[in-house]
Amino acid sequence: MAKILAVDDMRSMRELVKSVLEKRGHEVIIQEDGDKALEFARSSAVDLVITDINMPEMTGVELVAHLRDLPSYSKTPILMLTTESTDDKKQSARSAGANGWIQKPFNPERLVAAVEKSV
Repeated sequence: MAKILAVDDMRSMRELVKSVLEKRGHEVIIQEDGDKALEFARSSAVDLVITDINMPEMTGVELVAHLRDLPSYSKTPILMLTTESTDDKKQSARSAGANGWIQKPFNPERLVAAVEKSV
């Protein structure tokens, strides 16, 4: 299955995403913020990134832009998992290089479907 990087500043959300996806056979690496996720990404590749937008230090949109600058992440699918739903936030994420959007709170089956469609 896929190797997935999940980034969220809320521990409960990281653990929920990890639990749901690992039950489906995916390997999930979790990071608590954009800085740590980017540090991880500089030395390791994954098949998919799932990130929140609103995080301290570096937003999810900033993380997406930084990931797209890395050769190993230039084509990696990136999904935004967030409470945000405004068109301007979605456009900002798309412009940075995000491929999809999952609204929190999420249905586990919808998350799995989005992941499996993306990888």
